[in-house]
Amino acid sequence: MKYGKKYRGVIAKVEEKKEYSPEETFAFLLENKTAKFDESVEVHIRLGINTKKSDEMVRATVILPHGTGRAQKVAVVTMTKEKEAAEAQADLVGGEELIADIKNGKVVPGVGFSVLLATPEMMPKLAVIAKILGPKGMMPSPKTETVTPKIKEAVEMLKKGKKVSFKNDDTGNVHQVIGKLSFSSEALHENYKTFREALDKARPENMKGKFIKSITVCSTMGPGLSVKI
Repeated sequence: MKYGKKYRGVIAKVEEKKEYSPEETFAFLLENKTAKFDESVEVHIRLGINTKKSDEMVRATVILPHGTGRAQKVAVVTMTKEKEAAEAQADLVGGEELIADIKNGKVVPGVGFSVLLATPEMMPKLAVIAKILGPKGMMPSPKTETVTPKIKEAVEMLKKGKKVSFKNDDTGNVHQVIGKLSFSSEALHENYKTFREALDKARPENMKGKFIKSITVCSTMGPGLSVKI
């Protein structure tokens, strides 16, 4: 792969085999922007879990103090909290008719909405679209606090980009955006610290050995920096 001159210049500054502290990492990213747009700051963590064991899966939520800088499209399935959802400016609100629209393809997960919330009474009705939502990781769940009676609060946090859900992928890695390069180094560090604390709490009880094997942080268009665990 051929890289541009600016990118090659940034790579040349990365010290080989060095593990950067979070403070050094964010200072480096902010000092070495290469794109004309506001790049996201991404954290990629390799876990020591066994993805073949269901009791070692990692799935949780975290409220980032400074948000991700990304606005999320929120849909709410409810028959009891329609007014709250509308007041909180949810992008889509409905009951069984919204479920039918998702089932029939009129509303596409990932396009029509990026997060689906549900009030508890709607969970049995969501079974008909579980095979649509499940593979996309968008099925509401108490574990990710996407099944809740506190709809207004949940929608507001999601719309601000503060509340995010994360889970491991098929290879045992976790990927999470924690902000933008327009954020201050202090804000990125606070978001990173909060995310790390949430991930540590999500460690499966039954797993043995080292939970976090490596951490890499990068911007959308920048090289990855190895970060001290």
